[in-house]
Formats: sequence, structure tokens, C-alpha cells
Amino acid sequence: ALMLYVAVVPVGCTSNEIGYSKEVSPEAVYFDYTIWGDEESGNVTAKFQYRFGGPNGTTLVLEDPAKVEFDGELLPVDSSRMNGAWYEVNRLLKNFDGRHQVLYTDRNKKQYKEEFEFNVFSLVAEIPKVVKRDDLIFELEGLAHGDYIKVLLTDTSFYSRGIDRLDTVHNGKIIITRQDLDNLKNGPISLEFYREDEKPLKETTKEGGRLSISYGLKRVFELKD
Repeated sequence: ALMLYVAVVPVGCTSNEIGYSKEVSPEAVYFDYTIWGDEESGNVTAKFQYRFGGPNGTTLVLEDPAKVEFDGELLPVDSSRMNGAWYEVNRLLKNFDGRHQVLYTDRNKKQYKEEFEFNVFSLVAEIPKVVKRDDLIFELEGLAHGDYIKVLLTDTSFYSRGIDRLDTVHNGKIIITRQDLDNLKNGPISLEFYREDEKPLKETTKEGGRLSISYGLKRVFELKD
């Protein structure tokens, strides 16, 4: 059995190779869940992969009775040479805010449930097309006090450093100071707010698993003295 085990799933396997769940011990499966969305597209994608050999191991096609369900819907497998095998859900952003459930069933019909919240945030007031070089206060809806947000501001200059940092939400606000803006040239500015969260899954095999969630919004304005 051990000889077959090694022959079917080669040692030194890579993340885009494809194996089959019946060929792998149920306890040797790693769960890799990624959910991302953005305001601009108005869409959210949830991608679920099951791997042999850890976080970057061979991707697995789930064979009956093994399966994955998202909010009660059975998901079909998809695959490509670049990404291996995966299970995916595409939803409109406006219908995705809130709580969701992923239910994985292994080949022995043992179930692993994962619930998560997808929190959409937005700007309370739109940013003017032209912004003066002064303290900028952005009020955000849908975030809790103390939440972390990735803040990116870039201009069209090749030489300026821009702003790229992890910031904390205080009373629903993110503040970019006049001093911060010294890193930016006058002209078109691209502003991005991203919330990224990665944590271990609650119910997994001995191999474990991770849940990565990201959501962001973008704006463009002109900075003037």
C-alpha cells in the first residue's frame, strides 16, 4: 500500500499538480480556502482547494462520497494546468455580505464545517475630484473600531514613495495627514483601501488549513496645493 501511495502522489509535488481524494489518506488533506472581492467589479469569488502535502501540495479532485458544499450548494470541480484542481463560487457583492458556510465531506463521510463572515465596507461620503493638500479624513462604513486596513496611495511619478501601510480604524475613520502627503506629487492619485485577513480553519484534519479573506475599494482624485 505504501508503494502505491508514493507512486500515485510523487514526492516533491507542486501546487498545480492534480491527484484524487481516494488515493490519499483522509487525514493527509490540507484545506485551502480563499475569498476575495472588490467594490469596483461588484463581485466576490470563493475558491476552495484540497491538497496533499501541505499548503503548496498537490491539488485533489474530490471523488464520491468526498465533496464540498457552499451554503448548501454542491460545487463542481474545475481545473487548469496553472492552478490544478479547485472548487469555486462567484457571487454578486450585494448578495454576499454576511455569514457563510463551507461543508467538506471526506471519503469516509466525515464532515468538516467552516463558517465565516464577509464584511463589505464603503466610503460614507464620496471623495471630491480635486483634493487640497491637507489632512484627509476618510469615513468608512462597515468596519469596527480597531480593524486593520491596508492603505495605498500612489501618484504617476516614478520617483515618489507614495503611501503603503497597515492602518487602524478609529471611530470609523482613517486619517492621512498633511505630512503623509509629502510622499506624493501633485496630480492624479490612486487610493486603495484593502482589508485582508488570514487565519487557521476551525475544523480540519491533522494537516490543518487556512482561510484567507480580502476585500477592497479604489478611488482616483487629483491632488493640488
